[in-house]
Amino acid sequence: MTPLTLFNSLSRSAETFVPIDPSNVRVYSCGPTVYNYAHIGNLRAYVFTDTLSRVLTWKGWPLTHVINITDVGHLTSDADAGDDKMEAAAKRAGRDIWAIAAYYTDVFKQNLDALHIRPPTHFPLATDHVAEMIEWGRAIEAKHCYRLPDGLYFDVTTVPDYGRIAGHAVEQQPGESRIGEVAGKRNAADFAIWRTSAPGENRQMEWDSPWGRGAPGWHLECSVMSKRYLGARFDIHTGGIDHREIHHPNEIAQNQAHGCTADPGAAYWLHNNWLVERDAKMSKSSGDFTRLQTLVDRGYHPLSYRLMCLQAHYRSEMEFSWDGLAAAQTRLKRWVQAVEGLRARPATPSKGDADSYVAQLDAAVSDDLNTARALPVLDAMLGDKRLAPQDRIAALTAFDAVLGLDLAHLTRADLRVRPATATIEADAIAAQLADRKEARAAKDFERSDAIRDALVAAGVEVMDGDPMGWDWRSI
Repeated sequence: MTPLTLFNSLSRSAETFVPIDPSNVRVYSCGPTVYNYAHIGNLRAYVFTDTLSRVLTWKGWPLTHVINITDVGHLTSDADAGDDKMEAAAKRAGRDIWAIAAYYTDVFKQNLDALHIRPPTHFPLATDHVAEMIEWGRAIEAKHCYRLPDGLYFDVTTVPDYGRIAGHAVEQQPGESRIGEVAGKRNAADFAIWRTSAPGENRQMEWDSPWGRGAPGWHLECSVMSKRYLGARFDIHTGGIDHREIHHPNEIAQNQAHGCTADPGAAYWLHNNWLVERDAKMSKSSGDFTRLQTLVDRGYHPLSYRLMCLQAHYRSEMEFSWDGLAAAQTRLKRWVQAVEGLRARPATPSKGDADSYVAQLDAAVSDDLNTARALPVLDAMLGDKRLAPQDRIAALTAFDAVLGLDLAHLTRADLRVRPATATIEADAIAAQLADRKEARAAKDFERSDAIRDALVAAGVEVMDGDPMGWDWRSI
């Protein structure tokens, strides 16, 4: 196979991937803060990490993959400002914070399943590791931390090259914290290891610690859980590009302090770029954001969104639009129809080389997971009439393993997603289409048009003359 190269944010360059232990490649991916539904921008990150894990598996490396669940400690600003996201959500909803965390964790896992994202080896909860976080704080306190009335803070000047992954130097502004941040910090970049509850503060999640009753800082959980499940030195750490600026520099600093070393913890740090939605705010704080169920309610299959993500390189900014999603769904339908047609054909001698397409797939994804380059290879393979049908179906197994689109099992019926606003069931649609065909055969165009208009009013577009033969689609 082609050697795998990955763009390492630490070096800002593409590097050949060499596992620390080829018998167990270890990957940690920053998981969601479960105070609300994931928006589609959040989910792009996990399509990316799933592609990474599939490519590693495809290349024969056994994999241990961790995605953490943040159910405590994340403030509304990544830089120790604002309210705790979980506590704020519980107050808004007037509900038990533990129930909120469990609910949104379950929905997140359902989203991953709908997108054919493979479950990780471990799905640890931050709240299950608070005792370990306290011990971590105790271990680094003397050399790297200082106390303030509201908790324990990490002094970023005590570790080498703080902020190198973000491409900036340490901000040293004694007594001049940025707006909204904690007063008294030695440096603006210093961050909380432990946040002590204020007198009279009514929190649902808090624990006793040497620094008073309170809760851990957000950054600490990833250091603790990556070491717990993967070891102090592991292969790959992934996250969104926003994590590269604050969260990951802080995590690296904690790893260096705890290990008494300059080592950042992971050998390779990978970051996916933003998803941009021009006509809406891609933020849960707005209260109105696009999530996976929004797409389904509009009649789109979740795998259409997965394909949309794969059409862009993970390090490129990706624009979301409904037209773009519709185009991805049409492409997915075309592939499904092609596969169904191949299955219906008898076996024949092959005059082509299916392995060459698999080699092109491997070369594409070996180039820093370039799925955008791999998709035209799939197009060419399915359409290559020199290849016997059975050989194209066999080659499809490799594409499904790497791209996760499940084309070997998807059907036309699967991709006909009924919109939430539709007022008619699929069986009724089929019956009305049959009546319409009879009317057209009898040249009763008035009746034919009436049936079409009734279907449109019910959220169904009739596709006359569609070369793909889909007959109808959701509006």
